[in-house]
Amino acid sequence: MTNDTDTSEQPLLDRKLTYASMTDRLTAIVFKDKAPWSWLAGFLFFGFLTLVFLYSISYVFKTGVGVFGLNIPVAWELAIVNTIWWIGIAHAGTLISGVLLLTRQNWRPSIARFSEAMAMFAIIFAGSYPLIHLGRPWLFYYLMPYPNTQGLWPNWKSPLVWDFFAISTYLLYTMMFLYLTTLPDFATMRDQAKSRAKQIFYGILAIGWRGSARHWARYDRTVMIFAAISAPIVVSVTGTISLDLAVTIVPGYHFTIFPPYFVSGALYSGFATVVLIAVPFRSMFKLHNYITPRHFDYIGRVMLGFVLVVDYAYMCEIWTAFYSGADYYRGVYWNRWFGPYMMIYWSMYFCNIVLPQLLWFKKVRRSVPMIFCMALVADIGMWLERYIIVVTSTNRDYMPSAWRVVWPTGWDWAVYIGSLGAFCLLMLIFVRVLPPISLHDMRKLITRKKADVETS
Repeated sequence: MTNDTDTSEQPLLDRKLTYASMTDRLTAIVFKDKAPWSWLAGFLFFGFLTLVFLYSISYVFKTGVGVFGLNIPVAWELAIVNTIWWIGIAHAGTLISGVLLLTRQNWRPSIARFSEAMAMFAIIFAGSYPLIHLGRPWLFYYLMPYPNTQGLWPNWKSPLVWDFFAISTYLLYTMMFLYLTTLPDFATMRDQAKSRAKQIFYGILAIGWRGSARHWARYDRTVMIFAAISAPIVVSVTGTISLDLAVTIVPGYHFTIFPPYFVSGALYSGFATVVLIAVPFRSMFKLHNYITPRHFDYIGRVMLGFVLVVDYAYMCEIWTAFYSGADYYRGVYWNRWFGPYMMIYWSMYFCNIVLPQLLWFKKVRRSVPMIFCMALVADIGMWLERYIIVVTSTNRDYMPSAWRVVWPTGWDWAVYIGSLGAFCLLMLIFVRVLPPISLHDMRKLITRKKADVETS
Protein backbone atom coordinates (compact mmCIF):
# COMPACT_ATOMS: atom_id res chain seq x y z
CA MET A 1 0.00 0.00 0.00
CA THR A 2 1.42 3.37 -0.99
CA ASN A 3 1.74 6.38 1.25
CA ASP A 4 -0.83 9.02 0.27
CA THR A 5 1.40 11.93 1.20
CA ASP A 6 4.65 10.57 -0.20
CA THR A 7 6.10 12.93 -2.79
CA SER A 8 8.66 10.46 -4.12
CA GLU A 9 8.28 8.84 -7.51
CA GLN A 10 5.44 6.36 -7.10
CA PRO A 11 4.92 3.55 -9.63
CA LEU A 12 1.74 3.62 -11.64
CA LEU A 13 1.22 -0.04 -10.85
CA ASP A 14 2.54 -2.46 -8.26
CA ARG A 15 5.24 -4.54 -9.99
CA LYS A 16 4.17 -7.66 -8.08
CA LEU A 17 0.76 -7.73 -9.73
CA THR A 18 0.04 -10.65 -12.05
CA TYR A 19 -2.89 -11.50 -14.30
CA ALA A 20 -4.32 -13.94 -11.76
CA SER A 21 -3.89 -11.76 -8.67
CA MET A 22 -5.30 -8.71 -10.41
CA THR A 23 -8.30 -10.58 -11.82
CA ASP A 24 -9.08 -12.28 -8.50
CA ARG A 25 -8.78 -9.02 -6.57
CA LEU A 26 -11.01 -6.96 -8.86
CA THR A 27 -13.67 -9.60 -9.51
CA ALA A 28 -13.88 -10.22 -5.77
CA ILE A 29 -15.35 -6.74 -5.40
CA VAL A 30 -18.41 -8.02 -7.23
CA PHE A 31 -18.51 -11.73 -6.38
CA LYS A 32 -16.82 -12.40 -3.05
CA ASP A 33 -16.37 -9.30 -0.95
CA LYS A 34 -19.26 -8.16 1.16
CA ALA A 35 -20.34 -4.61 0.57
CA PRO A 36 -18.29 -2.40 2.94
CA TRP A 37 -20.16 -0.38 5.51
CA SER A 38 -19.24 2.82 3.67
CA TRP A 39 -20.90 1.47 0.51
CA LEU A 40 -24.04 0.52 2.44
CA ALA A 41 -24.18 3.90 4.18
CA GLY A 42 -23.73 5.67 0.86
CA PHE A 43 -26.37 3.49 -0.78
CA LEU A 44 -28.95 4.38 1.86
CA PHE A 45 -28.11 8.09 1.93
CA PHE A 46 -28.00 8.55 -1.83
CA GLY A 47 -31.05 6.35 -2.21
CA PHE A 48 -32.94 8.82 -0.02
CA LEU A 49 -31.69 11.73 -2.15
CA THR A 50 -32.84 9.84 -5.26
CA LEU A 51 -36.34 9.67 -3.81
CA VAL A 52 -36.13 13.42 -3.17
CA PHE A 53 -35.16 13.91 -6.82
CA LEU A 54 -38.05 11.80 -8.11
CA TYR A 55 -40.56 13.52 -5.83
CA SER A 56 -39.26 16.98 -6.78
CA ILE A 57 -39.47 16.50 -10.52
CA SER A 58 -42.92 14.91 -10.12
CA TYR A 59 -44.05 18.01 -8.23
CA VAL A 60 -42.58 20.29 -10.89
CA PHE A 61 -44.33 18.35 -13.66
CA LYS A 62 -47.60 18.57 -11.77
CA THR A 63 -47.38 22.22 -10.72
CA GLY A 64 -45.22 23.81 -13.43
CA VAL A 65 -41.84 25.49 -13.65
CA GLY A 66 -43.24 28.47 -11.77
CA VAL A 67 -42.14 26.76 -8.56
CA PHE A 68 -38.59 27.68 -9.62
CA GLY A 69 -39.44 31.36 -9.19
CA LEU A 70 -38.58 32.27 -12.78
CA ASN A 71 -39.89 35.40 -14.42
CA ILE A 72 -38.90 37.90 -17.07
CA PRO A 73 -36.15 38.96 -17.57
CA VAL A 74 -34.63 35.87 -15.85
CA ALA A 75 -36.22 33.03 -17.79
CA TRP A 76 -33.27 30.67 -17.33
CA GLU A 77 -31.79 29.74 -14.00
CA LEU A 78 -30.71 26.54 -12.25
CA ALA A 79 -32.13 24.20 -14.89
CA ILE A 80 -29.80 25.60 -17.56
CA VAL A 81 -26.95 26.11 -15.07
CA ASN A 82 -27.10 22.45 -14.10
CA THR A 83 -27.38 21.29 -17.70
CA ILE A 84 -24.09 22.97 -18.59
CA TRP A 85 -22.48 21.77 -15.34
CA TRP A 86 -23.45 18.12 -15.83
CA ILE A 87 -22.28 18.15 -19.45
CA GLY A 88 -18.93 19.45 -18.26
CA ILE A 89 -18.58 16.59 -15.81
CA ALA A 90 -19.34 14.08 -18.56
CA HIS A 91 -16.56 15.35 -20.79
CA ALA A 92 -13.65 14.14 -18.67
CA GLY A 93 -14.83 10.55 -19.00
CA THR A 94 -14.91 10.89 -22.78
CA LEU A 95 -11.47 12.48 -22.89
CA ILE A 96 -9.99 9.76 -20.64
CA SER A 97 -11.62 7.06 -22.73
CA GLY A 98 -10.60 8.47 -26.09
CA VAL A 99 -7.71 10.90 -26.14
CA LEU A 100 -5.69 9.15 -23.42
CA LEU A 101 -6.25 5.86 -25.21
CA LEU A 102 -5.01 7.27 -28.52
CA THR A 103 -1.91 8.68 -26.83
CA ARG A 104 -1.40 5.37 -24.95
CA GLN A 105 -1.08 6.90 -21.50
CA ASN A 106 -0.16 4.29 -18.87
CA TRP A 107 -2.16 6.06 -16.17
CA ARG A 108 -5.44 5.70 -18.05
CA PRO A 109 -6.42 2.04 -17.23
CA SER A 110 -6.86 2.59 -13.48
CA ILE A 111 -9.41 5.39 -13.92
CA ALA A 112 -10.98 4.72 -17.31
CA ARG A 113 -13.82 2.39 -16.28
CA PHE A 114 -15.56 4.53 -13.67
CA SER A 115 -14.79 7.67 -15.73
CA GLU A 116 -16.75 6.19 -18.64
CA ALA A 117 -19.63 5.32 -16.33
CA MET A 118 -19.45 8.82 -14.87
CA ALA A 119 -19.76 10.28 -18.37
CA MET A 120 -22.86 8.26 -19.22
CA PHE A 121 -24.68 8.96 -15.94
CA ALA A 122 -23.76 12.65 -16.01
CA ILE A 123 -25.12 13.15 -19.53
CA ILE A 124 -28.38 11.48 -18.49
CA PHE A 125 -28.91 14.12 -15.80
CA ALA A 126 -27.72 16.86 -18.14
CA GLY A 127 -30.48 15.85 -20.54
CA SER A 128 -33.12 15.68 -17.82
CA TYR A 129 -32.91 19.38 -16.95
CA PRO A 130 -34.01 20.78 -20.34
CA LEU A 131 -36.98 18.40 -20.20
CA ILE A 132 -37.85 19.69 -16.73
CA HIS A 133 -37.44 23.26 -17.95
CA LEU A 134 -39.75 22.71 -20.92
CA GLY A 135 -42.80 23.05 -18.70
CA ARG A 136 -44.58 20.48 -20.87
CA PRO A 137 -42.15 17.56 -20.83
CA TRP A 138 -44.69 15.18 -22.31
CA LEU A 139 -44.37 17.14 -25.58
CA PHE A 140 -40.60 16.71 -25.80
CA TYR A 141 -40.92 14.88 -29.11
CA TYR A 142 -41.76 18.22 -30.75
CA LEU A 143 -38.00 18.82 -30.70
CA MET A 144 -37.39 15.90 -33.04
CA PRO A 145 -37.45 16.36 -36.83
CA TYR A 146 -40.46 14.32 -37.86
CA PRO A 147 -43.48 15.05 -40.06
CA ASN A 148 -46.77 14.56 -38.27
CA THR A 149 -50.44 15.17 -38.82
CA GLN A 150 -50.21 18.70 -37.41
CA GLY A 151 -47.44 19.70 -39.79
CA LEU A 152 -45.09 20.56 -36.96
CA TRP A 153 -41.37 20.76 -37.63
CA PRO A 154 -38.63 21.79 -35.22
CA ASN A 155 -37.62 25.40 -35.10
CA TRP A 156 -33.97 25.10 -36.08
CA LYS A 157 -33.30 28.57 -34.66
CA SER A 158 -34.22 27.36 -31.18
CA PRO A 159 -31.36 26.41 -28.83
CA LEU A 160 -33.61 23.68 -27.42
CA VAL A 161 -33.37 21.83 -30.73
CA TRP A 162 -29.57 22.21 -30.74
CA ASP A 163 -29.43 20.89 -27.18
CA PHE A 164 -31.60 17.93 -28.09
CA PHE A 165 -29.28 16.80 -30.87
CA ALA A 166 -26.09 17.57 -28.92
CA ILE A 167 -27.14 15.76 -25.76
CA SER A 168 -28.84 12.80 -27.47
CA THR A 169 -25.81 12.26 -29.72
CA TYR A 170 -23.48 12.41 -26.75
CA LEU A 171 -25.64 10.03 -24.71
CA LEU A 172 -25.72 7.52 -27.56
CA TYR A 173 -21.94 7.76 -27.96
CA THR A 174 -21.17 7.27 -24.25
CA MET A 175 -23.55 4.33 -23.97
CA MET A 176 -22.03 2.54 -26.96
CA PHE A 177 -18.45 3.26 -25.92
CA LEU A 178 -19.04 2.13 -22.33
CA TYR A 179 -20.67 -1.11 -23.44
CA LEU A 180 -17.94 -1.74 -26.00
CA THR A 181 -15.11 -1.28 -23.49
CA THR A 182 -16.83 -3.51 -20.92
CA LEU A 183 -17.46 -6.36 -23.35
CA PRO A 184 -14.25 -8.35 -22.60
CA ASP A 185 -14.83 -7.87 -18.87
CA PHE A 186 -18.37 -9.20 -19.13
CA ALA A 187 -16.86 -12.39 -20.57
CA THR A 188 -14.36 -12.56 -17.69
CA MET A 189 -17.16 -12.09 -15.17
CA ARG A 190 -19.17 -14.80 -16.94
CA ASP A 191 -16.27 -17.25 -16.62
CA GLN A 192 -15.55 -16.25 -13.00
CA ALA A 193 -19.18 -16.44 -11.82
CA LYS A 194 -20.13 -19.42 -9.65
CA SER A 195 -23.93 -19.24 -9.64
CA ARG A 196 -25.94 -20.14 -12.72
CA ALA A 197 -27.94 -16.91 -12.59
CA LYS A 198 -24.80 -14.77 -12.72
CA GLN A 199 -23.36 -16.86 -15.52
CA ILE A 200 -26.50 -16.28 -17.58
CA PHE A 201 -26.61 -12.57 -16.71
CA TYR A 202 -23.01 -11.86 -17.69
CA GLY A 203 -23.20 -14.31 -20.58
CA ILE A 204 -26.04 -12.36 -22.15
CA LEU A 205 -24.09 -9.12 -21.73
CA ALA A 206 -20.95 -10.72 -23.21
CA ILE A 207 -22.93 -11.63 -26.39
CA GLY A 208 -20.73 -14.61 -27.22
CA TRP A 209 -17.31 -13.07 -26.59
CA ARG A 210 -14.66 -15.80 -26.57
CA GLY A 211 -11.49 -13.73 -26.74
CA SER A 212 -10.43 -15.11 -30.12
CA ALA A 213 -7.91 -13.31 -32.28
CA ARG A 214 -10.71 -12.21 -34.62
CA HIS A 215 -12.70 -10.83 -31.69
CA TRP A 216 -9.72 -8.87 -30.37
CA ALA A 217 -8.81 -7.54 -33.82
CA ARG A 218 -12.31 -6.19 -34.38
CA TYR A 219 -12.51 -4.92 -30.83
CA ASP A 220 -9.24 -2.99 -31.03
CA ARG A 221 -10.19 -1.49 -34.39
CA THR A 222 -13.62 -0.39 -33.17
CA VAL A 223 -12.30 1.05 -29.91
CA MET A 224 -9.74 3.12 -31.79
CA ILE A 225 -12.45 4.47 -34.10
CA PHE A 226 -14.56 5.49 -31.10
CA ALA A 227 -11.52 7.02 -29.45
CA ALA A 228 -10.80 9.09 -32.56
CA ILE A 229 -14.37 10.39 -32.47
CA SER A 230 -14.14 11.39 -28.80
CA ALA A 231 -12.31 14.70 -29.26
CA PRO A 232 -14.74 16.05 -31.93
CA ILE A 233 -17.64 14.88 -29.78
CA VAL A 234 -16.36 16.79 -26.74
CA VAL A 235 -15.75 19.98 -28.71
CA SER A 236 -19.00 19.86 -30.68
CA VAL A 237 -21.31 19.11 -27.76
CA THR A 238 -19.99 21.79 -25.40
CA GLY A 239 -19.52 24.15 -28.32
CA THR A 240 -23.17 23.71 -29.23
CA ILE A 241 -24.28 24.32 -25.65
CA SER A 242 -22.12 27.46 -25.47
CA LEU A 243 -23.71 28.73 -28.68
CA ASP A 244 -27.08 28.72 -26.88
CA LEU A 245 -25.72 31.81 -25.16
CA ALA A 246 -23.14 33.19 -27.61
CA VAL A 247 -25.53 33.61 -30.56
CA THR A 248 -27.81 35.93 -28.59
CA ILE A 249 -27.35 39.68 -28.36
CA VAL A 250 -27.69 39.66 -24.58
CA PRO A 251 -24.71 41.41 -22.92
CA GLY A 252 -22.82 38.81 -20.93
CA TYR A 253 -23.79 36.05 -23.37
CA HIS A 254 -22.55 37.43 -26.67
CA PHE A 255 -18.88 36.39 -26.57
CA THR A 256 -17.14 34.51 -29.37
CA ILE A 257 -14.71 33.02 -26.84
CA PHE A 258 -17.48 30.93 -25.25
CA PRO A 259 -16.90 27.62 -27.18
CA PRO A 260 -13.24 27.09 -26.16
CA TYR A 261 -13.96 28.69 -22.79
CA PHE A 262 -16.79 26.25 -22.06
CA VAL A 263 -14.79 23.25 -23.29
CA SER A 264 -11.88 24.07 -20.98
CA GLY A 265 -14.16 24.68 -18.00
CA ALA A 266 -16.03 21.46 -18.71
CA LEU A 267 -12.86 19.39 -18.75
CA TYR A 268 -11.57 21.12 -15.62
CA SER A 269 -14.69 20.23 -13.63
CA GLY A 270 -14.85 16.79 -15.26
CA PHE A 271 -11.35 15.77 -14.17
CA ALA A 272 -12.11 17.18 -10.73
CA THR A 273 -15.11 14.86 -10.52
CA VAL A 274 -12.90 11.92 -11.51
CA VAL A 275 -10.84 12.68 -8.39
CA LEU A 276 -13.99 12.95 -6.26
CA ILE A 277 -15.02 9.47 -7.42
CA ALA A 278 -11.57 7.86 -7.41
CA VAL A 279 -10.70 8.78 -3.83
CA PRO A 280 -13.76 7.15 -2.16
CA PHE A 281 -13.59 4.06 -4.38
CA ARG A 282 -9.86 3.73 -3.70
CA SER A 283 -10.50 3.73 0.03
CA MET A 284 -13.75 1.77 -0.07
CA PHE A 285 -12.43 -1.19 -2.06
CA LYS A 286 -8.74 -1.03 -0.99
CA LEU A 287 -7.43 -0.12 -4.44
CA HIS A 288 -4.31 1.69 -3.27
CA ASN A 289 -2.07 -0.51 -5.44
CA TYR A 290 -4.10 0.34 -8.54
CA ILE A 291 -4.81 4.05 -8.04
CA THR A 292 -1.63 5.62 -6.70
CA PRO A 293 -0.67 9.21 -5.83
CA ARG A 294 0.99 9.38 -9.20
CA HIS A 295 -2.42 9.08 -10.87
CA PHE A 296 -3.65 12.06 -8.88
CA ASP A 297 -0.49 13.91 -9.84
CA TYR A 298 -1.27 13.48 -13.54
CA ILE A 299 -4.91 14.45 -13.07
CA GLY A 300 -3.80 17.54 -11.13
CA ARG A 301 -1.55 18.56 -14.01
CA VAL A 302 -4.43 18.25 -16.47
CA MET A 303 -6.70 20.26 -14.16
CA LEU A 304 -4.06 22.98 -13.91
CA GLY A 305 -3.73 23.21 -17.68
CA PHE A 306 -7.47 23.59 -18.24
CA VAL A 307 -8.03 26.05 -15.40
CA LEU A 308 -5.34 28.32 -16.82
CA VAL A 309 -7.30 28.44 -20.08
CA VAL A 310 -10.43 29.30 -18.08
CA ASP A 311 -8.58 32.08 -16.24
CA TYR A 312 -7.39 33.47 -19.57
CA ALA A 313 -11.00 33.47 -20.79
CA TYR A 314 -12.07 35.44 -17.71
CA MET A 315 -9.54 38.14 -18.56
CA CYS A 316 -10.63 38.16 -22.21
CA GLU A 317 -14.26 38.64 -21.20
CA ILE A 318 -13.44 41.65 -19.03
CA TRP A 319 -11.11 43.13 -21.65
CA THR A 320 -13.74 42.74 -24.39
CA ALA A 321 -16.47 44.30 -22.28
CA PHE A 322 -14.50 47.45 -21.45
CA TYR A 323 -12.44 47.76 -24.64
CA SER A 324 -15.59 47.60 -26.81
CA GLY A 325 -16.93 50.79 -25.20
CA ALA A 326 -20.45 49.33 -24.96
CA ASP A 327 -22.15 50.66 -21.86
CA TYR A 328 -24.41 47.62 -21.56
CA TYR A 329 -21.45 45.21 -21.44
CA ARG A 330 -19.73 47.37 -18.86
CA GLY A 331 -22.95 47.45 -16.85
CA VAL A 332 -23.02 43.65 -16.73
CA TYR A 333 -19.60 43.56 -15.09
CA TRP A 334 -20.29 46.40 -12.69
CA ASN A 335 -23.39 44.44 -11.67
CA ARG A 336 -21.33 41.26 -11.21
CA TRP A 337 -18.62 43.02 -9.24
CA PHE A 338 -20.74 45.21 -6.97
CA GLY A 339 -24.37 44.11 -7.44
CA PRO A 340 -26.54 41.64 -5.52
CA TYR A 341 -24.54 38.67 -6.85
CA MET A 342 -21.11 40.06 -5.99
CA MET A 343 -20.43 37.44 -3.28
CA ILE A 344 -21.07 34.64 -5.77
CA TYR A 345 -18.86 36.32 -8.36
CA TRP A 346 -15.87 36.83 -6.08
CA SER A 347 -16.31 33.33 -4.63
CA MET A 348 -16.11 32.02 -8.17
CA TYR A 349 -12.86 33.93 -8.72
CA PHE A 350 -11.42 32.58 -5.50
CA CYS A 351 -12.32 28.99 -6.42
CA ASN A 352 -11.25 29.16 -10.07
CA ILE A 353 -8.28 31.55 -10.03
CA VAL A 354 -6.71 31.79 -6.58
CA LEU A 355 -6.92 28.27 -5.10
CA PRO A 356 -6.09 26.35 -8.32
CA GLN A 357 -2.61 27.89 -8.30
CA LEU A 358 -1.79 25.39 -5.55
CA LEU A 359 -1.80 22.74 -8.28
CA TRP A 360 1.59 24.03 -9.39
CA PHE A 361 3.07 22.20 -6.40
CA LYS A 362 3.76 18.46 -6.64
CA LYS A 363 3.17 17.99 -2.92
CA VAL A 364 -0.42 19.23 -3.35
CA ARG A 365 -1.10 17.09 -6.40
CA ARG A 366 0.26 13.91 -4.77
CA SER A 367 -1.47 14.36 -1.43
CA VAL A 368 -4.77 12.52 -1.70
CA PRO A 369 -6.62 14.67 0.91
CA MET A 370 -5.39 17.90 -0.69
CA ILE A 371 -6.18 16.93 -4.29
CA PHE A 372 -9.62 15.80 -3.10
CA CYS A 373 -10.25 19.24 -1.56
CA MET A 374 -8.94 20.94 -4.71
CA ALA A 375 -11.33 18.86 -6.82
CA LEU A 376 -14.26 19.74 -4.59
CA VAL A 377 -13.40 23.44 -4.85
CA ALA A 378 -13.12 23.07 -8.64
CA ASP A 379 -16.62 21.63 -9.00
CA ILE A 380 -18.08 24.31 -6.73
CA GLY A 381 -16.24 27.06 -8.60
CA MET A 382 -17.38 25.86 -12.01
CA TRP A 383 -20.97 25.62 -10.81
CA LEU A 384 -20.75 29.22 -9.54
CA GLU A 385 -19.30 30.27 -12.89
CA ARG A 386 -22.29 28.83 -14.75
CA TYR A 387 -24.64 30.53 -12.33
CA ILE A 388 -22.92 33.89 -12.83
CA ILE A 389 -23.02 33.60 -16.62
CA VAL A 390 -26.65 32.49 -16.89
CA VAL A 391 -28.29 34.65 -14.21
CA THR A 392 -26.34 37.90 -13.96
CA SER A 393 -26.46 38.42 -17.72
CA THR A 394 -30.26 38.66 -17.68
CA ASN A 395 -31.35 39.88 -14.25
CA ARG A 396 -30.93 43.49 -15.41
CA ASP A 397 -32.64 44.17 -18.72
CA TYR A 398 -32.33 47.24 -20.91
CA MET A 399 -35.16 48.83 -18.93
CA PRO A 400 -34.53 49.41 -15.19
CA SER A 401 -38.21 48.76 -14.53
CA ALA A 402 -37.62 45.13 -15.53
CA TRP A 403 -34.66 44.58 -13.23
CA ARG A 404 -35.16 41.68 -10.86
CA VAL A 405 -33.04 39.68 -8.43
CA VAL A 406 -33.75 35.94 -8.63
CA TRP A 407 -32.51 33.36 -6.15
CA PRO A 408 -32.95 29.57 -6.33
CA THR A 409 -36.02 28.29 -4.54
CA GLY A 410 -36.31 25.24 -2.35
CA TRP A 411 -37.49 23.20 -5.33
CA ASP A 412 -34.44 24.27 -7.31
CA TRP A 413 -32.18 22.93 -4.60
CA ALA A 414 -34.28 19.79 -4.12
CA VAL A 415 -33.99 18.84 -7.80
CA TYR A 416 -30.28 19.66 -7.93
CA ILE A 417 -29.25 17.92 -4.70
CA GLY A 418 -31.51 15.01 -5.57
CA SER A 419 -29.81 14.64 -8.95
CA LEU A 420 -26.42 14.52 -7.20
CA GLY A 421 -27.73 11.76 -4.97
CA ALA A 422 -29.15 9.81 -7.90
CA PHE A 423 -25.83 10.12 -9.76
CA CYS A 424 -23.87 8.80 -6.78
CA LEU A 425 -26.37 5.97 -6.31
CA LEU A 426 -25.92 4.86 -9.92
CA MET A 427 -22.15 4.91 -9.51
CA LEU A 428 -22.38 2.76 -6.36
CA ILE A 429 -24.62 0.25 -8.13
CA PHE A 430 -22.35 0.18 -11.16
CA VAL A 431 -19.27 -0.88 -9.18
CA ARG A 432 -21.22 -3.77 -7.68
CA VAL A 433 -22.06 -5.04 -11.16
CA LEU A 434 -18.65 -4.50 -12.76
CA PRO A 435 -15.25 -3.88 -11.15
CA PRO A 436 -14.41 -0.16 -10.98
CA ILE A 437 -11.15 -0.84 -12.87
CA SER A 438 -11.00 -2.35 -16.35
CA LEU A 439 -9.65 -5.90 -16.26
CA HIS A 440 -8.45 -6.16 -19.85
CA ASP A 441 -6.82 -2.70 -19.77
CA MET A 442 -4.94 -3.67 -16.62
CA ARG A 443 -3.77 -6.90 -18.27
CA LYS A 444 -2.36 -4.88 -21.17
CA LEU A 445 -0.62 -2.57 -18.71
CA ILE A 446 0.89 -5.49 -16.80
CA THR A 447 2.13 -6.97 -20.07
CA ARG A 448 3.65 -3.64 -21.05
CA LYS A 449 5.35 -3.32 -17.67
CA LYS A 450 6.81 -6.82 -17.93
CA ALA A 451 8.11 -6.09 -21.41
CA ASP A 452 9.75 -2.89 -20.18
CA VAL A 453 11.44 -4.76 -17.34
CA GLU A 454 12.71 -7.49 -19.66
CA THR A 455 14.10 -5.01 -22.19
CA SER A 456 15.77 -2.97 -19.47
